[in-house]
Amino acid sequence: MELEPPLFQILVNQKGWQDYEVFTRRYRETARQLADLEGPASLATAPPPEKRQFVRWMHGEVKTAPRTEARRILQFMFPGIPISRLFAHVSASDSSADLLSPAECGTGGQFDYGVEDVVMAAANESARFAARVESSNVGPHTLEQLEADIQRIVATYPNRPVGPLFREVCELRNRAFEFLEGRQPPRYTRDLYIAAGVLCGVLANASFDLGRYNAAETQARTAFMCGELAGHNGLRAWVRGLQALIAYWDGRPHDAVRLAESGGNFSPEQGTAHIRLSSIKARAHGELQHASDAIAALHRADTLREQLTNGDDLPGGMMAFPEEKQLFYASSTHLWLGGSQHLSEAEARADEAVNMFEAAPPEQRRLGEMSLARMDLAMARLSRGDLDGAATQIYEVLGVNARRGTESVRRRLGYFARQLALHPAGSAPAAIAVREAIVTHQEHRPAELPPGGTQ
Repeated sequence: MELEPPLFQILVNQKGWQDYEVFTRRYRETARQLADLEGPASLATAPPPEKRQFVRWMHGEVKTAPRTEARRILQFMFPGIPISRLFAHVSASDSSADLLSPAECGTGGQFDYGVEDVVMAAANESARFAARVESSNVGPHTLEQLEADIQRIVATYPNRPVGPLFREVCELRNRAFEFLEGRQPPRYTRDLYIAAGVLCGVLANASFDLGRYNAAETQARTAFMCGELAGHNGLRAWVRGLQALIAYWDGRPHDAVRLAESGGNFSPEQGTAHIRLSSIKARAHGELQHASDAIAALHRADTLREQLTNGDDLPGGMMAFPEEKQLFYASSTHLWLGGSQHLSEAEARADEAVNMFEAAPPEQRRLGEMSLARMDLAMARLSRGDLDGAATQIYEVLGVNARRGTESVRRRLGYFARQLALHPAGSAPAAIAVREAIVTHQEHRPAELPPGGTQ
């Protein structure tokens, strides 16, 4: 009796990768993406299987498991499927089934992604089933599930690992794109564009946190386009703020000012998007040493905060701009301007921001933002000669960033170390210990961002 094909062959055929050249191209693309998200960097140049090995995989003639890097790449290409199942022959009844049956989600202990990823894989399977049984490609239940997933993601993003979350958001974004390419009722089209725009915005923010500024800008442009198609001013204003933030961190303060001012042309009915735009503009003006413009932008943000009467018309969470975040943007602005009065203002605002961040329950803390506020506080204290006070904040940041690192925090730590080396107290034993701790942290920074906000 002839064996049914292995699951690998079925999946490759479904995806249209059965040509060896096509498969190797996708394999290399996956290797580069995995290297960017989780590391190590050498994974980006991992060679694809030779043609004869690919043929063996297609026929299920696998005597030994692929090497470690190949297993990682294959599991990233076919998420949620153990290697042992990938190369196993399937029964005739399974050959036309989905990639994983619900009964196999999370069983056997063979997943490498962790409990949360297994649970979400199972939930996503259920959501896809609900979508299939709707009378059209999108119905109220499908849209409700998509919106619930978005709410959960934006609420938990500041406290979750960036790398694994990136994959989950990609899947949701792709689902939203597929819905838009279908024939949904017109009343759902605008909501789908908003959902797709928000998800692209989250991916832009995640790419930014991973230090991939070009990718972040591409995602942000798509998010803005979705906001345009939906006619949603809140989304357009928020995305312009994100684009301004990327420009600011990319060393383009003039572009940051321009983009923030552009975002001000979109007037959402409610929310904090314009407070965020003014605060970003203040930091960019501060870097440019435009003191009067910077202070005016800070005052504008304060005025908008006083006039705020209700919440955001976006999902909130990472897309909201709470008061503590506004405070540390103000502290950064004063640090740029320098001088004793501005340094005093920077310290006061950063200290207040840290206290407000810490007041949140541990599972709701915006870890990246709190670390950046601590960096402002450390710089302000170092500037007035309080080395011990600065060191306390640095050690707190190192502890958090070791669990949940972002590119912005990493860059601020490097800048602090350079400033400390130039400080009059830079040769003191305490200063040397802090610099060594930062260097050690930067050298041993984990490639994959494990548990543990945004900027």
